[in-house]
Amino acid sequence: MIELFIAKRYLKSKHKINFISIISIISTIGITLGVAALIVVLSVFNGFGSLVSSLLISFDPHLRISSYESGQITDSLYNKITENQEIKSLNSFLEGQVILLNGKTYEVQKIKGMEIKDSLDWGLQNKITSGKFDLTSDSNVHKIILGFPTALRLSARIGDTITATSFRNIEQSIFNFSLPRSLRFEVTGVFETNNKNYDNKQVFTSLASSQILLGLRNQISGYDIRLKDIDNTNQIKNELEFFLGNGFKIESWFDLHKDLYTVMLIERWAAYIILCLIIIVAAFNILGSLSMTVIEKKKDIGILRSIGLTSKSIKRVFMFEGILVGVIGTSIGLFAGLTICWLQIEYNLYPLDPTKYIINSMPVEIRFTDLIAICGMSMLLSFLAGLYPASKAAKQNIVEAIKWE
Repeated sequence: MIELFIAKRYLKSKHKINFISIISIISTIGITLGVAALIVVLSVFNGFGSLVSSLLISFDPHLRISSYESGQITDSLYNKITENQEIKSLNSFLEGQVILLNGKTYEVQKIKGMEIKDSLDWGLQNKITSGKFDLTSDSNVHKIILGFPTALRLSARIGDTITATSFRNIEQSIFNFSLPRSLRFEVTGVFETNNKNYDNKQVFTSLASSQILLGLRNQISGYDIRLKDIDNTNQIKNELEFFLGNGFKIESWFDLHKDLYTVMLIERWAAYIILCLIIIVAAFNILGSLSMTVIEKKKDIGILRSIGLTSKSIKRVFMFEGILVGVIGTSIGLFAGLTICWLQIEYNLYPLDPTKYIINSMPVEIRFTDLIAICGMSMLLSFLAGLYPASKAAKQNIVEAIKWE
């Protein structure tokens, strides 16, 4: 293609360093830095995002069903939900507010009674740091698992016995002028999820023990659901909402920590937009350098037109020149960004203190979709930057261009 050949010649023909060539070099460097910075920053955001998601999803259910009114959760509802073939496991739970007392120390906590099943292979039992996952209880011995910060504040160790009183019982005792009912629990385990909402505010016991403590015999708050494929979460959520109607609240793993995930997404987009400004500035430099090149090559344009090149071909020449600058800058930036990410993954260029953080290095995750978006955006801006100078070159008057030659 003659237009591409001429555009390459124009780029290669700048042997001497002049103002136009300096601007072209700056444009290329700007695109290179912008693309490399975007790849590195977005990969770091991806790494932290995946880390947070994996920590939360390993503890949270994929879907949680709860009712707005008591008594709506029945055995028939259980049978209807389990008819869905995408559901891997379904576990009943009961939640309520309690006061935990150990000696003269007390803590207000949310207690969650869990249905213990042999198929339960996720969540709490994978986060036990001390003791063991044991919530089996009988009429005489009730067992409880505390968060690590809660255990420290209560000075409770494995094997200690603490007292729990539910807020519901306290309210009833006030109206009935009686003492609130309390239960004694044996501490069998301590868990740590690195999530303050759980570690500081929630404790766990068996479903039967929580029903006795809260005074809600044979009642549950809802179901925790684990799916065979987490990618189907939104689809199954929509199906259950349509199937169950308006009386039930259905939350996905995203909904359980929606504020956190939303903030992470906003930060990611903010970083993308801010770093795009580097490439936008470089694109303006491309526009400036091409505009001056059009003026400098005015005689060449006239000669090319006089030997038969059409105005469209002249336009393509300068469009290709702008695109070539974008291709060079984008390619070098892509290589540099991927190299930095690879070095971080393999050699841990930026370590983190594991005593302060839950990881020992900055996490990096390269996603192909990000590379496509970054390179596509860079090439689009380079293309748009060349439109005006190319159109101006195509409108050059042949006679005016060569009449003094």
